[in-house]
Amino acid sequence: MFEFKLSDNLLVDYLADSREQLTMIESELVAMEGDGAEIDEERVNRVFRAVHSIKGASNFFDLAKIGELGHQTENVLGLIRSRRLTPTPECVRTLLEATDGLREMIDSPDTSAQADNSDVMAKLTKLYEDHRTPIKLGVPAEDGKGPMSGALRMLLVEDDFACRLLLQTFLSRYGQCHIAVNGREAVEAFSSAQDLGLDYDLICMDIMMPEMDGREAVRRIRELEEAKGVRSTYGTRIFMVTTMDEVKEVILCFKELCDAYLMKPIDLGELRDHMRSYGLIQ
Repeated sequence: MFEFKLSDNLLVDYLADSREQLTMIESELVAMEGDGAEIDEERVNRVFRAVHSIKGASNFFDLAKIGELGHQTENVLGLIRSRRLTPTPECVRTLLEATDGLREMIDSPDTSAQADNSDVMAKLTKLYEDHRTPIKLGVPAEDGKGPMSGALRMLLVEDDFACRLLLQTFLSRYGQCHIAVNGREAVEAFSSAQDLGLDYDLICMDIMMPEMDGREAVRRIRELEEAKGVRSTYGTRIFMVTTMDEVKEVILCFKELCDAYLMKPIDLGELRDHMRSYGLIQ
C-alpha cells in the first residue's frame, strides 16, 4: 500500500470524483424510492457501479472504513439488481444513510478511520442476510483448492513475458490457466468459453496492452455477461494487474466492475488472499 497525502493529485481527484458520484447516487436513490416495487434496471446499475467504484478505489488510499461501508452498500444493491430485494422506502432510507456516511468520510478522509458507521452497517447487514440466497461455489476438492472438481478455469491476460510466467506458474496450481496477450484476445477467449458453457472463474487482467487495453476488455466482458443475464456480482472475478503509473486507470476499471487490483511486482500472497476472499480457494 502506498502512502498518499491529502494534497496528492490522485487522491484529490478520487475525492472529487467520489463527491460527484455520491450526489448522483443520492438523486437516483430518491427517484428509486418513488418507483415503488418497479425496479428501474438502468438506475440501479448506475448506482451499483458508482458505489463499486468508490469502494474499490478507496483501497488505493488506505481508506478502509470507506471500503467497508461501500462493500456492504454494494451487497444490498446487488440484491436489488438481481431482484431478490425490493427497494422499499425503508430499504432506500438505509441506503441513503449509507450514502451520508460515505460522504462524511469522503469530506474528511484524514479522520475517516475514526468514523462510527456501526448503526447503518448493522441495518445493511440485516437487509443482506435476510434476503440473500447463498451462492454455492461447489464442493471443494480433497486438497481444498477450487470449486467442484478442484480445478479453477482462469484466464491470464498479460503482454509482459516475465510477469506472465510468474502468474501462470502460480495460478496453474489451482487449475487450468489460459493465456491471452492483449484485451482483444481476452474478450475472444471469454466469449468462446461462454458459448461452450465453460465460464472462467478468474481473470487476471493487465491494463496497458496493445490492440485493446484492460479497461475496455473488462467493459466488454461485463457486457457479454449481462447479455446472458449474469450480474457481475455473481460472474467471473476480474483482478486488474497494474503499475503505480496506472492507478488512475484502475479507478476507471472499477467503474467497469472489476473486482480487485494487484500492483506490480506481483505479491503472490496478496493474490492468494484475493482468491480466498472471493471463495475461489480455501
